[in-house]
Amino acid sequence: MTSLSPSGALAAWQFLTLAALVAGAAFVSAYFARKHLAADDPLSEGADGLFWDVFAGLAVVVPAVVLASFTWPWAGLALGILAAGTGLAAFATAPRLLRRQEARRTSRKTQLLNEAAAARHRSALARWQRYELDPRFSIDYPAMSDPRQPETAALIRAIKAAGRLGGQDRASIDTAYAPAVDQLEHALAAAERAAGVGTAGLPGPDPARH
Repeated sequence: MTSLSPSGALAAWQFLTLAALVAGAAFVSAYFARKHLAADDPLSEGADGLFWDVFAGLAVVVPAVVLASFTWPWAGLALGILAAGTGLAAFATAPRLLRRQEARRTSRKTQLLNEAAAARHRSALARWQRYELDPRFSIDYPAMSDPRQPETAALIRAIKAAGRLGGQDRASIDTAYAPAVDQLEHALAAAERAAGVGTAGLPGPDPARH
């Protein structure tokens, strides 16, 4: 703050600047104080973080209120009330803001997991379709197409389950899709073991065809 009006009262822009400074400091200080109180480790993160949050907020609010009070007592009182009200409001609304942030982080994490799962899903389907579409694999491993085999029946159920979830919008927070693809991969591996599939059953170029 460079100067105060010589008449002894704060100019409008000076008061508004102090008000914005005080409100911002009070909000940020109270928000992070509530965040630290909600931390998993209250001894290290909560108590210590809370102290520095409050200290940093007071280091901004108190000088601004004192400066305004020396120039115009009513301005100091107004700024003090503003700081207290803003701090209480931030402290009360912080849990909702933190939940929204956590929801966004969870949504983003799920989206990334689903994108990776989609690639694994396509790979597993391509691997399974070799037993359905390639005559050589169909002849060598007929159990892979026989739903009477328990492992093959489990594989078919896993394919259907992953297919239902994979048809949805993967940008949504569908946490069931990636585990369904995991189950599909496990079921495919189990069916291949039961059918006696060796390395020839794995995806990749077929040397006999080159």
